[in-house]
Amino acid sequence: MEGSPLEPADTNWWRDAAIYQIYVRSFADGDGDGTGDLAGVRAKLPYLVELGVDALWFTPWYLSPLADGGYDVADYRTIDPAFGTLAEAEKLIAEARELGIRTIIDVVPNHVSDRHAWFKAALAAGSGSAERELFHFRTGRGENGEIPPNDWISEFGGTPWTRLDDGEWYLHLFAPEQPDLNWAHPAVRQEHEDVLRFWFERGVAGVRIDSAALLAKDPALPDFTAGRDPHPYVDLDELHDIYRSWRAIADEYDAIYVGEVWLPDTERFVRYLRPDELHTAFNFNFLACPWDAGLLRTAIDETVAEHAPVGAPATWVLCNHDVTRTVTRYGREATGFDFAAKAFGTPTDPELGTRRARAAALLSLALPGAVYLYQGEELGLPEVEIPLDRIQDPMHFRSGGTDPGRDGCRVPLPWTADAPYAGFGSGTEPWLPQPASWPSYAADLQSDDPASMLTLYREALRLRRTEPGFGDGPMNWLEAAPGVLSFARTGGAGGLVCLVNFAGEPAELPGHAHVLLTSGPLDGDGRLPQDTAAWLRT
Repeated sequence: MEGSPLEPADTNWWRDAAIYQIYVRSFADGDGDGTGDLAGVRAKLPYLVELGVDALWFTPWYLSPLADGGYDVADYRTIDPAFGTLAEAEKLIAEARELGIRTIIDVVPNHVSDRHAWFKAALAAGSGSAERELFHFRTGRGENGEIPPNDWISEFGGTPWTRLDDGEWYLHLFAPEQPDLNWAHPAVRQEHEDVLRFWFERGVAGVRIDSAALLAKDPALPDFTAGRDPHPYVDLDELHDIYRSWRAIADEYDAIYVGEVWLPDTERFVRYLRPDELHTAFNFNFLACPWDAGLLRTAIDETVAEHAPVGAPATWVLCNHDVTRTVTRYGREATGFDFAAKAFGTPTDPELGTRRARAAALLSLALPGAVYLYQGEELGLPEVEIPLDRIQDPMHFRSGGTDPGRDGCRVPLPWTADAPYAGFGSGTEPWLPQPASWPSYAADLQSDDPASMLTLYREALRLRRTEPGFGDGPMNWLEAAPGVLSFARTGGAGGLVCLVNFAGEPAELPGHAHVLLTSGPLDGDGRLPQDTAAWLRT
């Protein structure tokens, strides 16, 4: 299947795009060293074209010691040698674009790696130096400065402060290898604006902003007080001026931003989506929602309503590189997602989880706005419980070993059932171990199976691209039996309809409806079984 070159004038592509997230390290290994790379991605571009996605979002591919899976960036202008070279990245961006696929990259503005040139210079320059003003260095409390400067808690657990041999402490909201930048310093702002231009000049169509609500800090770095407003480091008003300056740069290149904004306050969240700030933001409410008709309807309603005042499209996602895979999560007793609830040995029913994940795919792809698909979800991959001696995620170690971490959704993909390491690469074992069952999920097996998850995704994405009513635009709920979600995408009672049955009894389909696609077979009477979805043309 051949793609088609992009239309330069299509500046609103992002409003209803299907975007595929690539975690490069685990996607495909082109040189056989056990680590995924850009050569592997380039080799799989035909697969991505046939899948039917509009854009690729790459998690960090920059030079990094990989203390946190690449989110500890040492140099934004250099590709990590494990993945390839800058020239290869430029070639990949251009080749994908020729095939009709845009590229979105990650930036991590809250922090850098402790191997970044700025931080190494700050360590060498010492207390009171101009180099240290680019970060948050402080003296400790207590008689000898032995107590951290404040009582904040790291996103990875424990104190977010590390003390140096010279007695000063530096702030890191994540791992110690990820020192936080001081966004009150003009050099920090200028550097990131330069980095944005660097990549836009190379053809990047968008940027995903990691931890977008954490950059600005109260300069006093006060202790945390429950209910304190404003929070000392989450969602400070100064952020909006930063993103307005970023938006002006993106507008020069017809590029877009998507923010990782975890905020429970709807009014605060939507401020980031004003017309002169970010284009879109990830929808974590839907992602974390349990498999429950009422709760999902509420999550959908709230998402659509909060985006409406600023005219921004919603985004829908079931899983990403941090979240338990959909098949596993939906097969558990507790089907929602919460980092605090992750534990080893949680039972799951893979058959039930797969059935629900198939239905969820049609649900998410039918909703108004853009959709993100994490690599391997189209293969129905389950979460993998990594052996203790192979876990690499710092979340596991910072938890004292109680949290299984995020490696289970990052296991290298299976491409070819009868090839070494399920076709991920050759010669060297992948950086994370694949379970014995992995070849059964291989893309080559699923490609020829009309009942496979891959076939379902390919057909759903084809219909989403070719049938009127999908993507950006209105939706309205239709009357349905208890436990059934039914909505139309073209207004009124006719047009394109999506039904999802959560109830214990099969659901009747509307009369005179033409079935476009179902996530599973209908029953003998033509009704929609439990945990099954259907797309209809009425």
